[in-house]
Order: sequence, then C-alpha cells, then structure tokens
Amino acid sequence: MAKAGDIGTRIAALREEIRHHNYRYHVLDDPEIPDIEYDRLMRELQGLEEVHPELVTPDSPTQRVGAEPVAAFGTVEHRVPMLSLDNAFSDEELQSFDRRVREKLEREEGEVVEYAAEPKLDGAAVSLLYEAGVLVRGATRGDGRIGEDITHNIRTIDGVPLRLRGSGYPGVIEVRGEVFMPREGFRAYNEEAAKTGGKLFVNPRNAAAGSLRQLDPKLTAQRPLDIYLYGVGYVEGDDVGASHSETLDRLQGWGLKTCPERRVVSGVDGCKAYYDDIAGKRDGLPYDIDGVVYKVNRISEQRELGFVSRAPRWAIAHKFPAQEELTVVRAIEFQVGRTGALTPVARLEPVFVGGVTVSNATLHNIDELHRKDVRVGDTVIVRRAGDVIPEVVGVIADRRPKGARKVGLPKKCPVCDSAVTREEGEAVARCTGGLVCAAQRIEALKHFVSRRAMDIEGFGAKLVEQLVSLDRLHTPADIYTLTRDELAGLERMGEKSAENLLESIEKSKSTTFSRFLFALGVRDVGEATAMSLAGHFGNLQALQSADEPALLEVADVGPVVASRIKAFFSESHNLDVIRELQRSGVTWEEREVAASNTDGKLAGQTFVLTGTLSGMTRDQAKDLIVSMGGKVTGSVSAKTSYVVAGDKPGSKLKKAEDLGVTVLTEDELRSIISD
Repeated sequence: MAKAGDIGTRIAALREEIRHHNYRYHVLDDPEIPDIEYDRLMRELQGLEEVHPELVTPDSPTQRVGAEPVAAFGTVEHRVPMLSLDNAFSDEELQSFDRRVREKLEREEGEVVEYAAEPKLDGAAVSLLYEAGVLVRGATRGDGRIGEDITHNIRTIDGVPLRLRGSGYPGVIEVRGEVFMPREGFRAYNEEAAKTGGKLFVNPRNAAAGSLRQLDPKLTAQRPLDIYLYGVGYVEGDDVGASHSETLDRLQGWGLKTCPERRVVSGVDGCKAYYDDIAGKRDGLPYDIDGVVYKVNRISEQRELGFVSRAPRWAIAHKFPAQEELTVVRAIEFQVGRTGALTPVARLEPVFVGGVTVSNATLHNIDELHRKDVRVGDTVIVRRAGDVIPEVVGVIADRRPKGARKVGLPKKCPVCDSAVTREEGEAVARCTGGLVCAAQRIEALKHFVSRRAMDIEGFGAKLVEQLVSLDRLHTPADIYTLTRDELAGLERMGEKSAENLLESIEKSKSTTFSRFLFALGVRDVGEATAMSLAGHFGNLQALQSADEPALLEVADVGPVVASRIKAFFSESHNLDVIRELQRSGVTWEEREVAASNTDGKLAGQTFVLTGTLSGMTRDQAKDLIVSMGGKVTGSVSAKTSYVVAGDKPGSKLKKAEDLGVTVLTEDELRSIISD
C-alpha cells in the first residue's frame, strides 16, 4: 500500500501537470497531448482525491464544479471601479480622441502616441481576484462600483485558472476580462435546448450574462463559456508592467487567457489600420465582437491622462456600424422628459435588430423628424445606434403610402395640456407645465432616486408612477415623508417590502454634495459638472450665492450652464424643496473653500504649468499658487507671468521662450512659495 506522503506527492504532481496542459490548451491554443491522455490524468487525480478527501484543495483542477447552489448572489465592492469606455463611431471621433490625448500629454506636432489595440468582445465584464496565486473571488461589473459575487460560477470556466502558474505574480492581484460564449458553442447549445425544450438564448452575449447569473454552478458548467482578460484593476505592490501590452504578456505567462488578436499600434493611423483589419476578420472570428478598443500603452501616460466622470481619458471603444433592418412606422408620439423636453418617438412594427426586438425608436427632436421626413405608414430603416439606442436612420420614399401627412410639433403638452414653447436657437421644444406636468414630475423623481443620484434601492419606475398617479409625490422631499402603512397598502407591496424600502430611503439621507447636486436635476448639470461644482464651491451656501461670473470659473461650466444654475437657485420653489430635504435629514459633508487671496504675494500674476513635477502634482502646485493669490491657466500668452517647466515639458515651453515669458524650474517655484 502506498504511503500517504507518496500519495500526496503524486497528487501534487498530477495537479501541476494538468495545470500545465490547461495552459497549453486554453491559453496558448497549442496542446501537447491528445484529449484521451488528458482525461487519463484527470481520472487518476479524481480517483486519488476520492480515496483521500483530506488532500482535496479548493484550487485542484477537479474542483471546478464542487460548490453547492447559492440562495442568492452576494455583493462585491470593487476596490478600483470598473469604468465604462467612451465610444467613437467614426474616424473623425477617433481623431478627436487621439488629439485630446496628445494635447493632454503635451506631444509636439507630428509626435504620435503608442496604443494597445484589441477586439471589443460582446460578452459580460467580470473581475477575478487572486491571493497568493489562488482564485478567491469572481464578480460581475455591476454598476461599476458594486458587482455580484459569482465565484461559484467563474470556477466552472475552464479558461479561468484556479491557481496562477509560474512565479513572480503579486500577492494580491485583481484582473478584469470578458466572459463570452463562442459562436459554435452558442449554436450547439441552442440546438440541444431546442431538442429538449430548454430555454433558447437570443444571442451569445445574453447567453454569457445569463449563464453567470445561475444560482446552481452545475448549470453554468453545462454552458460553453470562455474568457479573455484585458487588464488589471488592482495590484498589491509594484505595477505588473510598464505598459499595457507588457502587463497582458505577464498575465498570459501566469496562465490567464488574453485575446490572440491584440496588438500594439502607432498613432491614429495605426488604430485605423487595426480597425479595418479586425473588421475584415469579424465574421470569421470564433466569437462576437462589436468594435475594437484602443488604450494608451504606457501606464505612466495613462496615469497622467487620468479619468473624466465614468470613463478613462486614455481609452476608447471604436464601434462597428450597427445592424440595420426595415420596418413600418405605426404611429409617432411625443414623450415628455424630466426637463419638459418633447421627444418624438416612432412606434414601429416590431423588428429584430442587433439581437433584440425593437418596437420603438427615437427621432431625437422636431427638426430631426422633419429633416428625415418620417410619417406614419412609412417604411423606415431602423438601426441600434451604438448597439444600444434604436433610431430611425431614414425613409424608403418609394414605399410611402398615399395620403401620408407630415407630423407637426404639438402646441399643447400631450400629458398636461400646458403650452409647448421652443427657445430661439434650440432644437428642443419643451412643456411649460413644470411640476404641474405629471410626466416631468415622474421623470424628475425617477432621476432623483436613480442609482447614480440618491441611489434609493427598490424605488423603481413603476413605484414612482404609482405614487404620482395617487397624487402622493409632488417633489423629491415627499419621498422622505412616506410611511410604512401607506407603502404596504400599495399594489405589489407588502409589509416586508415597505420596511426594506424605508431602510433604503433612510440610508440615502447620507450622501455626497456632488450626488445631491446631480439628483436635483438642474438642466445640463450632469455627473461630471456636479462633481466640478462640488469641488469648486465646497458647500451649498457658496454655490447658491454664486453669481454667473463666479460660476464661469468652474472648469465644466459655460455661459448657458451658468445661467441655468443661477436660474435654478433663484427659484424660491427649488429652495423650498432643498430646505425640506435638509429638514428631512438629507445631509452630506461640506467644506469651506478659501476665498481668493487678493493680497497674496502672487496676486495679479498668471502661471502656466507644463511637464511632470517631481516633488508635487500639478494640482498641488496649482493649489499653492492660488492660495498665494496667483492664477493658473492652461495656455501661454503674452500676458502669462511665469511658465513652470517640469520633466518632459511640451510645446508650452517653446511658446514661452518665443514670447519671452519667464520660465521657472520646480525648485525656483518652491523658492518663491517658501519665501
């Protein structure tokens, strides 16, 4: 009889050998042994572990489907948010992205940026967390901040190593990727499901996302899922690589699958050539893609570029043209949004476009409706723009039925019968009903409770509509006066649901200044502008009392937005609602922002910063200069007092020299500040 030590040694050797062959098969696509030999190794390992269950470990190749079904998904807070990407739908938008990158990096004219390019898979984004080389957690992207714990399902995917191979990997590393169902596997799965009466999936993307949300991992294991990793979210210690491409090379070396079509290209021309190449291969690839992704390759440059709102400045998705279909317009109606904007919507004969059935499509505004001359009864081309929003592209004129009449802008709101007006120079017409208009009230309240605003979980669109129809909600402040008894008495609500909702409402009272500003629904104040306003003014009182010139000092605010912010806070009704919200307990952390130091040593002097500073960030340098009364601008002119040049200064240094502007080193700036 074999000794326990010998058996443990054999089990360890089998696991290592199987991991090696998994890497050759799944990552390199270059198997060394036939399937029958692989099966023999696996059966031997399974047999030994059955006899010696005390030697079974979670990262053993036999434990991919060892978990019991879960009752519900837990939540995971991403240590580093999983951001979405901005999209480019044309060469012009790609060129604009490249121009912004080069300007931000202060590249000279003709100097190109190196990009890492790869196909944009049409699947489900996930994160994988490894500690000491062992997979400990898998999670969905969720809303980018909070995802679902799907570890039990991630473990069933053969392309996901349960233990990293080799050495040199960080003690803790979180990697991001896309789980997808290959086309052949999708076809075979649907064929089998059709024979057995099982659920058919609409497209591979839905199949991948649905498979990851199975409570029973044995069901997920039956689905032919695969994965490609495209980046690192969090790493403990030093960077995994100096560039994105080097990072992916190292991930692959540790057994993590990366896309074989990835490539490093030079400049916008290299991006275009890669896009054309992948577009030509698209139909022959074994998986669905909806475009390509470009990322600035150098990690240091990614950090310098940073982020804006919910997306990185250093990456963009270049989407393929959306799929198009023909259908018939059955009606044209006008929807009223939370700002009173009337949007014409085409009600369509349902048609299958880009993997979904479309029955409504936007016509954007009355000018667009007239430009395209869409009429009831027309046969139209429908496209899912960006694979998300269905829109009417154009009309097949020779199929127009006789008597089809042009659609005009309604004079009265279709919801509240208030007058419809249109400001000079604006494409959008608006209802003048304000909160009298139930549609505006409903949409404003939906926005207020939404995830990116006050984030009141469980307060869905149907509930908002129900409470407005009962005349119970007029302003956001009314939300905080709801009681358990009245909620429990509503349709599809009970005692427990009412209690849960009240807990969510109570939880939402503790928020941030920027979220609160965004939730108020000030026209043209989105998330990014709300954050800029909160950062600039620091507290509500300072913002409310700011005049338009003061508002124009905020980076994201122009004359139109400034006038709308000022108008919003000049309206007594809006101030009443804000006071009611604060009396209800809605609160956020405020801070005092120091007034401009007009008597400071640098008062009246204008600075421009260029290059990388070694002892402080540009923001820190800016704060120091402003605290002493100086002003920091982004461009050099004859009125510039000083240009502070750090490491690798850009074109601003040359312009300063040409104009005779004094150039300071970082040490010289420090000397001025310390004096």
